[in-house]
Amino acid sequence: MVSRSNKIILIEGPNLNLIKKRKEIYQSNKNLKEIIKNISDIVDIEYYQSNLEGEIINKLQEVILNDDIIGVIINPAAYSHYSLAISDSLEMIKKLKVEVHLTNIFNRESHRQNLITAKNVNSVISGMGNYGYYLAAQYILENS
Repeated sequence: MVSRSNKIILIEGPNLNLIKKRKEIYQSNKNLKEIIKNISDIVDIEYYQSNLEGEIINKLQEVILNDDIIGVIINPAAYSHYSLAISDSLEMIKKLKVEVHLTNIFNRESHRQNLITAKNVNSVISGMGNYGYYLAAQYILENS
């Protein structure tokens, strides 16, 4: 039985709203509604996606002020490689945070292997596809 008193927020960065339109090697075999459904079987999940860096930062700041949110799952997408502002926002959040990447970033271009956001999260899951989101939710539930 899922407890609805606490929730996890899943924040997705640029282009992840078109997850099924990406090159086949980089795309998910499920759409976001299916991913959220799988996670919502174990926890109350709030979903947020934006292609705009400032909007993602605003959502992260809301997490700081919301006591009902017990943790953050974030896939900053390309922002994970260069957004100091998102990294700084993650640093301010004292709740559990897991960064998820659908693909194994270490099998991709060298510039994608540097995650500046990773230093401000508790864990990084890379290369496990959709299952990475589920594992992140389980981690937060078991450790919060």
